Amino acid sequence: MERRTIDLDQGWDFMQKGITKLKRILEGSLEQFNSEEYMMLYTTIYNMCTQKPPHDYSQQLYDKYREAFEDYINSIVLPSLREKHDEFMLRELVKRWSNHKLMVRWLSRFFHYLDRYFIARRSLPALNEVGLTCFRDLVYQEVNEKAKDAVIVLIDKEREGEQIDRASLKNVLDIFVEIGMGAMDRYEEDFEAHMLQDTGAYYSRKASNWILEDSCPDYMLKAEECLKKERDRVSHYLHSSSEPNLVEKVQHELLVVYANQLLEKEHSGCHVLLQDDKVEDLSRMYRLYYKIPKGLEPVATVFKKHITAEGTIFVQQAEDAASSQAANGGVQEQVLIRKIIELHDKYMAYVNDCFQNHTLFHKAMKEAFEIFCNKTVAGSSSAELLATFCDNILKKGGNEKLSDETIEEMLERVMHQNLHCSKIAGIYQ
Repeated sequence: MERRTIDLDQGWDFMQKGITKLKRILEGSLEQFNSEEYMMLYTTIYNMCTQKPPHDYSQQLYDKYREAFEDYINSIVLPSLREKHDEFMLRELVKRWSNHKLMVRWLSRFFHYLDRYFIARRSLPALNEVGLTCFRDLVYQEVNEKAKDAVIVLIDKEREGEQIDRASLKNVLDIFVEIGMGAMDRYEEDFEAHMLQDTGAYYSRKASNWILEDSCPDYMLKAEECLKKERDRVSHYLHSSSEPNLVEKVQHELLVVYANQLLEKEHSGCHVLLQDDKVEDLSRMYRLYYKIPKGLEPVATVFKKHITAEGTIFVQQAEDAASSQAANGGVQEQVLIRKIIELHDKYMAYVNDCFQNHTLFHKAMKEAFEIFCNKTVAGSSSAELLATFCDNILKKGGNEKLSDETIEEMLERVMHQNLHCSKIAGIYQ
């Protein structure tokens, strides 16, 4: 028995009833589609696409599928978004996007036959893509800038200590990601670039005050806390791809821009921290600047200057004593060598504990010791004195009676330290 031909208007009237019911469900009605209704809608499309020409309405139905979305968006979705602002607009946008995806899913099922045959043959965009493109072109294009501004305002509020709805923010940012349909360009261009610019401005304002008000340790604590909070933001609502750019931006404004001012603060900078044995603060300084390209170089420079200055004072004291003949022969030199060994031990501990054995700090120490170990005391450089000192210890344990273990330990320390004195190698050959 031959199937009765369905003409376009009659068939579409029936489909419209189903689409209207779907819209009511999306707007909050508790109705549902039963399996019979679902099959009738699916079958109507199937029949209208498999009738003999000129009654194969595949192309017309493909166009009407798009029109169903356009009509719903223009009559319901856009008016509901235009009347809301700020957080309320963001919540409405999240709801509308969620509903839209639901509508795409249902209509794609009703029109499934188009996807399987008509679209495949014509190489046309799939139903799912058509549905999402409608939202992108009509809704997203109109509201993405307002949404971006509202999100950035909320992020800055949170930075100032206010509680915000993080889950809602994540849902909004998911729209920027999903609307790219597999690409990240919408998220990156329409949101992330602006967010990073705002972040830079925000931390630039903060840093310009903190650098004047805070000690170096307090400033570093704030910087560390800010970086932790920004990483936290990424894990809660920003896309994970934003983390490197965001962290780099915060590091730049808080740590790179003010590096010299921070390290050289008069009563609390790096030099003072070394002087006062502030191990925890120095470790924090290392942690913060280690992650920045070339960030440790200024820290190592201060470290080198500090050790050089301390060592030079010892050498100067020994020279003064030697020239005033205050010391008996050789005693002053021995005192100097002991001081140099202690100095070496002290700063090696910094290199190991605070600076994680980083080569830059080993190099800074080596260069510092070379500078003052090559200054002369009573006609000999400290490096030469070290060699004599070792010789004395080996011959007679110095001026005191030393146990074998003590001699062993002192030689060990001197030899270890000798690596940081340029002329030693030649003396021992």
